[in-house]
Amino acid sequence: MAILSGLAVYFVIWWLVLFAVLPIGLRTQDEDQNVVPGTVASAPTRFRAARIFLTTSIVSALIYGAWYVAGTYFGISFNDLPVIMPGVEPQG
Repeated sequence: MAILSGLAVYFVIWWLVLFAVLPIGLRTQDEDQNVVPGTVASAPTRFRAARIFLTTSIVSALIYGAWYVAGTYFGISFNDLPVIMPGVEPQG
């Protein structure tokens, strides 16, 4: 796999994992009974961007590593996944 292709796949995985990691450990202003005027009650009390980005990067690296090993050493690709749409034949 080319380096740019690998980076593109990692970026897509990272972006998807980011949205899964965002709500983990989040405390809202409403939960802390300290809603700042002009903000919604569901806004975070403290936004910890560094922790979120680090967690996202670690989880993404693990997922990317599993995907890379499955593709490189075991030869598993997206064409090996079952076809969900009836009437569509797999390519290859």
